Amino acid sequence: MDIVELSRLQFAATALYHFLFVPLTLGLSILLGIMETVYVMTGKQIWRDMTKFWGTLFGINFVMGVATGITMEFQFGTNWAYYSHYVGDVFGAPLAIEGLMAFFLEATFVGIFFFGWNRMSKVGHLVITWGLALGTNLSALWILIANGWMQYPVGSSFNAQTMRMEVTNFMDVVFNPVAQAKFVHTVSAGYVVGAVFVLAISAYYLARRRHVELAKRSMTVAAAFGLAASLSVVVLGDESGYVAGQNQKMKVAAIEAMWNTEPAPASFTVFGIPDMKTHTTKAEVKVPWVLGLIATRSVDKEVPGINNLVEAAKERIKSGIVAYDALDKLKRDRTNAELRKTFDAHVADLGYGLLLKKYRPDVQNATPAEIQAAANSTVPNVPVLFWSFRFMVGLGFYFILLFALAFYLSAKRKLDSSKLFLKAAFWTLPLPWIAAELGWIVAEYGRQPWVIDGVLPTSLAVSGTVAGNVLFSLLGFVVFYSTLLVADIYLLKKYIKLGPDETLGHKVGETLVAAE
Repeated sequence: MDIVELSRLQFAATALYHFLFVPLTLGLSILLGIMETVYVMTGKQIWRDMTKFWGTLFGINFVMGVATGITMEFQFGTNWAYYSHYVGDVFGAPLAIEGLMAFFLEATFVGIFFFGWNRMSKVGHLVITWGLALGTNLSALWILIANGWMQYPVGSSFNAQTMRMEVTNFMDVVFNPVAQAKFVHTVSAGYVVGAVFVLAISAYYLARRRHVELAKRSMTVAAAFGLAASLSVVVLGDESGYVAGQNQKMKVAAIEAMWNTEPAPASFTVFGIPDMKTHTTKAEVKVPWVLGLIATRSVDKEVPGINNLVEAAKERIKSGIVAYDALDKLKRDRTNAELRKTFDAHVADLGYGLLLKKYRPDVQNATPAEIQAAANSTVPNVPVLFWSFRFMVGLGFYFILLFALAFYLSAKRKLDSSKLFLKAAFWTLPLPWIAAELGWIVAEYGRQPWVIDGVLPTSLAVSGTVAGNVLFSLLGFVVFYSTLLVADIYLLKKYIKLGPDETLGHKVGETLVAAE
């Protein structure tokens, strides 16, 4: 593996590890706010105990999330130095704001949440808890704004004088439609993770007849919140599909393994076996119209196929060659108005011209075979995207059914009477993490070969270091992050087994049961 592949693997590994902790933090933060709100409204001690118990598990996960997130930001300087140089003026602002949100706002609220119970009024502490939830979500917002810009680089332009991307309209960066769609979809997925976590652990308690009062109430909150969140994931996922259909057509075509443009409206492939060598999908099972409605929200607009998009990429690469040649000459003759006019006419395709750097240093002299190879490189790994997307969607519909059943049993006051449901709820515990990780694979793997879509190829973004250094640090990260993951699971398992009575130091629900 070369320096590019190793750098990609390292960032993917650290990102996937980090994203094991982030969604649970997002989901639990809102659930804590809901539980404490009920406590303030009713004054019942058990809701305070619920908030503190689930808050303990939240705190363990939050610490691990911070520890795994810090190193990711440093990688932009160590492994992706040219990327940081090329787009740092744009990418750095939302990343810096995210850091402020995470390490000042969010961390401050976390500290007050744990140490302010006996030092603040009920309402004051409730404000802190909701502030914690807000800070957690705002932290996610800014990192997803940065990531959304990588998917759809609006509000910026290339400056031929500085040879860098620069901000032209920061509000366009903030309100990037891709970033906004990613934010609501990702956050909703985090809510599902948190709801499944509470549902599964509560089912564990009910199946063993432990902490019944706390478990029933926790499961009821998780069922209602989880049902709303899982339905939101589907609806907001549709919005993400539409935005991708407008701005990332190759990603959509690869997800659907659609090699050639179909007559509008395009069909959705429920099942198939994509073949990268023959550019065909075998054993297809299609549902008419669905893809066209999702990707274009119309019945008369086409969804372009992979082969058609490759041909379009060839034309953009040829235009990019012109831009690159003009830029190269402008370095030596910066006052040449004709060169400037030529460059401005083709600058939108400069990134496509840079794809040729993988094949030869003198882009201007690229052969037709090299242009074809560069165009072919715009196709991501279709089977990976095809199956990742379908497993993710399948799990999403399963969560809706699970939460709907939990909500029904809660309404009928039969949560603890169905042993089969309690088992299913408990064994569902790892599935939302799998769905979340698959979502990130679809989002990030789907835009290859670009680190900034249409602007900067991944192969040019790496640092000028040696592969051995990256391999050494990759192995170090895997060992360190695996240790943190084991520690996180150990601590969560320890406090879950201890239960709220031992964790909080008093009998949870005892007063309530006696009163009833």
